[in-house]
Amino acid sequence: MTAPADGKSPIEVLLVEDDPGDVLMTQEAFEEHKLRNRLTVVSDGAEALAYLRREGQYADAMAPDLILLDLNLPRRDGREVLEEIKKDEELRRIPVVVLTTSQADEDILRSYQLHANAYVTKPVDFERFISVVRQIDEFFVSVVKLPPRG
Repeated sequence: MTAPADGKSPIEVLLVEDDPGDVLMTQEAFEEHKLRNRLTVVSDGAEALAYLRREGQYADAMAPDLILLDLNLPRRDGREVLEEIKKDEELRRIPVVVLTTSQADEDILRSYQLHANAYVTKPVDFERFISVVRQIDEFFVSVVKLPPRG
């Protein structure tokens, strides 16, 4: 299966986020703006890698077209997850947007050194958060061409 060619069809989005409040806000952003993309959520770095590698309970998981990755995760830190993704021949083609509360220069620099496709600081205000998620969605669905799914 390949990513949609028309730029308007739904895409598979993997959200790697351990904060239930941020998960809920992201889900609400997708629902509120009628974003048709499928959002799958995993709550830690080890689970994210198992999902991406289709291991264990994720053997039948759909390959994501886009990953939204928090940095501060339990079990495997988001930086480690990003590094693993970008070192893997099968996974590195998937765009990764770091979506985190950190505004630290070292986190921004390290994320780009690890080949993140974008670094976005999460707004704390719900309306701004909705706006940011919508802009990420619009960019990756309507503006850019995503690589075919693996």
